[in-house]
Amino acid sequence: MTESTVVVVEDDRNIADLVELYLRQEGFRVVQAATGQLGIEAVRDQRPRMVILDVGLPGGMDGLEVCRRLRADSGVPILMLTARDGEIDRVLGLELGADDYVTKPFAPRELVARVKAILRRTDGPPRGGEADVLLAGDVEVDVKRREARRDGKVIALASREFDLLRYFAENTGLALTRQQLLDGVWGHGWYGDERTVDVHVRQLRKKLGPGLPLATVWGVGYRLG
Repeated sequence: MTESTVVVVEDDRNIADLVELYLRQEGFRVVQAATGQLGIEAVRDQRPRMVILDVGLPGGMDGLEVCRRLRADSGVPILMLTARDGEIDRVLGLELGADDYVTKPFAPRELVARVKAILRRTDGPPRGGEADVLLAGDVEVDVKRREARRDGKVIALASREFDLLRYFAENTGLALTRQQLLDGVWGHGWYGDERTVDVHVRQLRKKLGPGLPLATVWGVGYRLG
């Protein structure tokens, strides 16, 4: 594997070192940051392929705030770590633009597998015969650049949000279930709360606005709730 950078924002040195050990074994270059501010600076300086971000950071800026600030000007994939198996942390993280989450304590190999799965979706080449630009209502979905545009202006989307929009655009008019969306966007090996789909769909609707024809983009068979 070509070496690529992952920023690990984690104040527990033992956990950060363990994550670094397993990522380095897979060929990744790892940069550690022990606080939210240092994490933001590392992302801006290093331009990593991915960020692993702990929710419970010290110093007055927790992981949720770091995620919000990163999403203000970056689409870098973010995998969040949370010490609590509480829905509120997971939902808030996803609503702020995180791509996935892992609950502590976690198996390092599972964490690495999730990192690689997210990067495959983010960096994977277009499938054979696929158009470079898809249309979702009046939104252009640029597959090569991984950009969504309306009237020539880029709509800021997290990587998972883009993947979801792309999947909807590829399956316009079809009746889609949550499980189909999980399999098509998160992958068949993903497991977790299927309500993750609802959170991401709500975020897409907020960002794309009411002008988008939902019946065309979202598929007539998909309903929240």
